Amino acid sequence: MAKSKHSAAPKGDGSSRGQTYLICLLLAAVTLAIYWQTRSFELVNYDDEVCIRRNAVVNAGLGPAGIRMAFSTAVQGNWIPLVWLSYMMDNDSGGQVYGLAPAGVYHMTNLLLHLANAILLFLLLTLVTRSHWKSAFVAMLFAVHPLHVESVAWATERKDVLSTFFWLLAMLAYLRYTARPCATRYMLVVTAFVLGLMSKSMLVTLPIVLVLFDYWPLRRGVKGAELRPGPEATFPALRLLREKLPLLAIAGAACVVTLWAQRTGGAVTGIDTLPLGVRLANAAVAYIAYIGKTFWPHDLIMLYAHPRNTLPVWQVVASGALLVATTAAAVLAARKRPYITFGWLWYVITLVPVIGLVQVGKQAMADRYTYIPLIGLFVIIAWGVPDLLGPFLRKKAPGRTNPATVPLAVVSIVVVATLAAIAYRQTGYWKDSISLCKHAIEVNDALPLAHLNLGTALAGQGDLPGAIEQYRIVVRLTPNDRDVHYNLANVLAKAGNDGEAIAEYRRALSAFPEDAQAHNNFGVLLARNGYLGEAITQFEQALSIDPSYIDAQHNLDRAKQLLHSRR
Repeated sequence: MAKSKHSAAPKGDGSSRGQTYLICLLLAAVTLAIYWQTRSFELVNYDDEVCIRRNAVVNAGLGPAGIRMAFSTAVQGNWIPLVWLSYMMDNDSGGQVYGLAPAGVYHMTNLLLHLANAILLFLLLTLVTRSHWKSAFVAMLFAVHPLHVESVAWATERKDVLSTFFWLLAMLAYLRYTARPCATRYMLVVTAFVLGLMSKSMLVTLPIVLVLFDYWPLRRGVKGAELRPGPEATFPALRLLREKLPLLAIAGAACVVTLWAQRTGGAVTGIDTLPLGVRLANAAVAYIAYIGKTFWPHDLIMLYAHPRNTLPVWQVVASGALLVATTAAAVLAARKRPYITFGWLWYVITLVPVIGLVQVGKQAMADRYTYIPLIGLFVIIAWGVPDLLGPFLRKKAPGRTNPATVPLAVVSIVVVATLAAIAYRQTGYWKDSISLCKHAIEVNDALPLAHLNLGTALAGQGDLPGAIEQYRIVVRLTPNDRDVHYNLANVLAKAGNDGEAIAEYRRALSAFPEDAQAHNNFGVLLARNGYLGEAITQFEQALSIDPSYIDAQHNLDRAKQLLHSRR
């Protein structure tokens, strides 16, 4: 296999090893300044309970049984064994290492992984482009952008920061492989790729991204690169694609496993519920909306509810046209400005798995989905702005610094500082469930999930009137949601509003009669109000659904004793 000439990469501004260390220290300082606050954050009631605190896989511990469960179990439609193993490590040793409360351990690990990713991204771009300051700007944007807060401050999103860590290691291994191709170096790429897929399946696009990486900045197969004689010398893309076939096969297998996990967990929305046309419309709008939030990161919240078929036609058409036009322009720029082609296609391709063509969950889009894709846009900015200012930047007296670089540096610092300040504030919303949900409601007061989770958090703190108020709002917004009727019934019962609680239990069980816990709780309430016969029926139904339900069996026996004593 022929050697690739890294010298074909664009020549950059160069720098000393000391500058590299300085930039890494700056990345660390800025990242820690934003996210150090997370060490005292709680777990939130937005998936953290299910994925961490009450996750049987995580609670099994880092032992043979736990490891088996991690590799054989899908939780909430996710097969991510390395994420579960990392949580186990946090459980078993994190508190001793960090000296933090259990919740803080998860957050600290997320922070350290995010910091490692920022540094790895900087080193990768510097090695391949020889441009320290452009690479530093990309890495700094990656470290501080508010759209990345969700991936770092939300403990459940360990899969983002962990999978990206392996993604960047795979790209570094690939860079080493292209310098001197051999099977051993290729296996390092494969290993990092597989580890990344076991952290998050979104990494399936890596083989295609490596083809982009070949074109720019590696310039493999481009005029001037070494190729062996034969058809591949005429069509270098054939060699580059053939080289990726093992990775593509692994990506295909990962897609199969992911679909199995999502279908097993009931996470995939059927095509009957959400037609393809609706998915395509939302995808077009989401692509453009992410760009808007990149340049104007405001009103960032935990969930952007899917609009279904309510998107205005003009918005769909305009977004689709803009997406197609931008893609065409990026492709046409390939010869003179290949970084635009690279950056734009990186953005478009890496978003494909989460753009909603296969709909998982209730969201139209999510901040966390931009963790890897935004790197492409950051590259366009970092290389494009100096390119536009080229005539000014090239004018300088011999041996003197170009004065035009000073305003550019000042603007860059202001941009980073502004984004960091916004990210710091955005991170603070994730400190607990109440803060997170209240912020979401401030942005969108018609978001049922925010009201539901806020009600649950308030109930957990003993604020029953506040919880009841939030649950009633959800009932108005989504009257057919059985979860809110069940939660409202529980809180009403605790507050002593038994009559209303009984009515809410009936509504909840009418919507979902297979809920053993709801039958049991309803039975307890009925027994408390003297309806022993109906209570016995509820306990029996709970046991018919779950014969191992010990509380229901105990309550059934007690209710029968009370009924017998009355006779």
